[in-house]
Formats: sequence, structure tokens, C-alpha cells
Amino acid sequence: MSDASLWSQLAIMVSSPLMQRSLLAALLIGISAPVMGTYLVHRKLAMLGDGIGHVALTGVALGWFVGSALQLNPKDTLAFPFAVVVSIAGAVLIEVIRSRGKTSGDVALAMLFYGGIAGGVLLISLAGGTSAQLNSYLFGSIATVTWNDLWISGALTALVLLVGIGLRPALFSACNDADFATASGLPVNLLSILIAAASALTVSVSMRVVGALLVSALMIVPVAIAQIYVNSFKQTMHLAMFLGAAICLTGLTITYFYNLSPGATIVVLAIAIYGLSALGQALLLAVKKRNRLKENRAR
Repeated sequence: MSDASLWSQLAIMVSSPLMQRSLLAALLIGISAPVMGTYLVHRKLAMLGDGIGHVALTGVALGWFVGSALQLNPKDTLAFPFAVVVSIAGAVLIEVIRSRGKTSGDVALAMLFYGGIAGGVLLISLAGGTSAQLNSYLFGSIATVTWNDLWISGALTALVLLVGIGLRPALFSACNDADFATASGLPVNLLSILIAAASALTVSVSMRVVGALLVSALMIVPVAIAQIYVNSFKQTMHLAMFLGAAICLTGLTITYFYNLSPGATIVVLAIAIYGLSALGQALLLAVKKRNRLKENRAR
């Protein structure tokens, strides 16, 4: 494909209403997901997003069940709102359980994983549907995003950014040293719950693009890439936001030219960039080590 042909195809792509909605959705998610992911990585709770994603499935199925009972058309009209509410409730509950020490973090996450999927399948069956109808929420379905969905996603993204960036000093203190933050007068438990709730919002927004099964990757992998290049918490978050947006837009553009799953393509692209970055870092360190050895021998 020539350069002129490529630019022509890209112009056609961005003029398509479907792709305009898809690109905007990908941009919103790419920017917001790594913000809360930075806190989760710092707290060593990288898998929390995955657990919340599974709980969100129960919310989707519950919305489907209520929509079916109310004879709404389509039946999944309430799926997204219920996913937001249920995922926030699940995230807050798991944070409360964790903070009170009644069970370990990994056991609590396991309950989120299994309970979320089981609840979703059970409720969708009670609604007269099948588990196959959850596929678009499991693996993402960016082509179904409407302008109304975008308005809701934009509002939720703004809320996530307001919390994640606006309260960054306090949230970082709570994540970095809870005892010191408590001694300083910060409401650590409330801030921890706020992180969990904002993470749940992020999962709900991201689910339509990458799906509940892959959403955690979009929150965590850009942060892992950023940590290779920068050291400070603030720089990590900013670079991860840029990387998340770039990866989402690039992955979606690839699926415009090739018949691939957008969610899977975005996640695989992110992991590939992480692998190349980690390999490059390892090679650079090896070269520096060899040069130091040469200098020592020369002395």
C-alpha cells in the first residue's frame, strides 16, 4: 500500500461515524484506565481490575434480567448502568473485607472472580437468555458503542480523572505508606475505598472496548511499560496515560484494515510493546555492564 493510498484510507476511516465513535471510546479508555492502574500496581493489587471485571458481568446480567422483566427493548438497555453500580459495590466490599483483615487479598479476589462469572451466567439464564449473549461484554464490542454511550463514558472518565489526578497526593500517600498517612491525619480507609470505586468505574467504561476478561490488562500493562522508562509515580502515570491512548488508537486502527478483534488486538499490542521494552532494557543493561568490565580491566 502506497503512502497516498494509506492516507486516503485513514481519511475514510476517520470520516466514518462508526469509527469516530470507536476512536473516541478508545481514546477515553486509553487515557483513564492507566490512571487507576498506576495506583493498583503501586499497591500490588494488579489483578483487582480483573476481579472487578468479573463482578461487572453480574451487573450486566442483572441489568438484562431487570430489562427483561420490564419488557424493555432492547433487553440489555440497563446492562451498562447496572454494571457500573454492581462493580462499584463489589470493589468497595472487597476493599472493606481486605482492610478489616477478615480474609487475605488473594482469597477475596478469588471470590470476585468466581462469584462474578457464576452470578452473571445464573442471572442471564433466569432472564431467558444464554451465556453466549454475554460475549460482547466478555470480549468487548466497540462497534456497538453509541453516542449516548460515549456521553456516559465521557462523564465517567472525567470523574475517574478528577479522582485519580485531582487527589493524587492524598491517594499516593495512602498507597505508599498507610501508617504515615494515618498519622498525618488522612482518612486512609476512605481513600482506599475511593481508589476501589474509581477502579470499578474504569472497568465499567473499558468493558465495551476490550471486554471484562481483558480490561485489567489495559489498566496494568501501560503502567508496566512506563515503569521501564521513568521512576517517579507522577511521571509513570502521565507516560502510562499517553501509552494507553496511543496503544488503543493504534490497535483500533489495525482492526480497521484487518478483520481482528479490537480488544484482543489492543491487549496483544500492549504486551508486545512491554516485551520489546523489557528486552531493550535488558540488552542496554548488559551492554553497560560489559563496558564497565572493560573499563575495570583497562585500569
